[in-house]
Amino acid sequence: MIQKIKEHIKEVERFTANSYDEVESFRIKYLGKKGLLNEFFSEFKNVPNEDKKEFGQTINSLKKAAEDKVFTLKAELDGQQENTGVYGDLFRPGEPTHIGSKHPISIVKNKIIDIFSRIGFNVSEGPEIEDDWHNFTALNLPEHHPARDMQDTFFIQKDPDVLLRTHTSSVQVRYMENNKPPIRTISPGRVYRNEAISARSHCFFYQVEGLYVDKGVSFADLKQTLQFFTSEMFGKSKIRLRPSYFPFTEPSAEVDVYWGLETETDYRMTKGTGWLEIMGCGMVDPNVLKNCGIDPEVYSGFAFGMGIDRIALLLHQIPDIRMFSENDIRFLEQFKSSD
Repeated sequence: MIQKIKEHIKEVERFTANSYDEVESFRIKYLGKKGLLNEFFSEFKNVPNEDKKEFGQTINSLKKAAEDKVFTLKAELDGQQENTGVYGDLFRPGEPTHIGSKHPISIVKNKIIDIFSRIGFNVSEGPEIEDDWHNFTALNLPEHHPARDMQDTFFIQKDPDVLLRTHTSSVQVRYMENNKPPIRTISPGRVYRNEAISARSHCFFYQVEGLYVDKGVSFADLKQTLQFFTSEMFGKSKIRLRPSYFPFTEPSAEVDVYWGLETETDYRMTKGTGWLEIMGCGMVDPNVLKNCGIDPEVYSGFAFGMGIDRIALLLHQIPDIRMFSENDIRFLEQFKSSD
């Protein structure tokens, strides 16, 4: 009997397992209620007295060997499971990284900010809910001015003094009220106008307006600034300025960039002329400077404004402005690789 127990000790020492089930079967075989150890202990009463000591020591050796083996095997399996859970199969191909998409409006806005930041313009922001002074009156648009009809306005709770801003020029007014020249700033943001929604227009859209006020600022400075912008933004440096009218600038102009007539799309976008209107601009009216606490006898300045949506439509050849606000994931995913 003692020899049989010793053979089991050797068998325990040789045993290996690759799963918890194998370890559990091994444990039950030796240490369970109906296991071999209990069978050997039950034979203890039949062992001759002179062999009882050796028999007992051998059974205890088998029990210790079995318990140590179970503990060791479980520890090994626990370690393997932990490594697999943390690192997985290190030779398995990596999971593809899902890259988010930037909105085309954000792409164009950030590019415009980057271009103007290179020539010293900072970024200023203001509230979207404005008062009449900052949105109209300070910009040379007093009450009943006919030019107000050009900007169909959303008023808040029928209060004629509280409204959703119709342009980001209101931000420029606030900036001039709180900062002394030299001033060089651009004001990107969302604006609102009570217009019918269609493929080419919306009741809210995005603008970026620029302002430069200092001593001796001329129309030539304005033209060179816009020439730099169109060259960096569109890769096209040929521009023209057509006389126009804006209440807050004098003289005023519309800016066209020569897009060219190389493709059918060029003909369609430019209506066969090759020229594309991109923004309005002009020299800041002295009344506007005066309304903002700046002496027009000492300082002069220029301003310009453009629609971010319009430029995004041009650059990405998007046919419908409503696509910018519909949040269609199929549309937005097209811009994953955009900067």
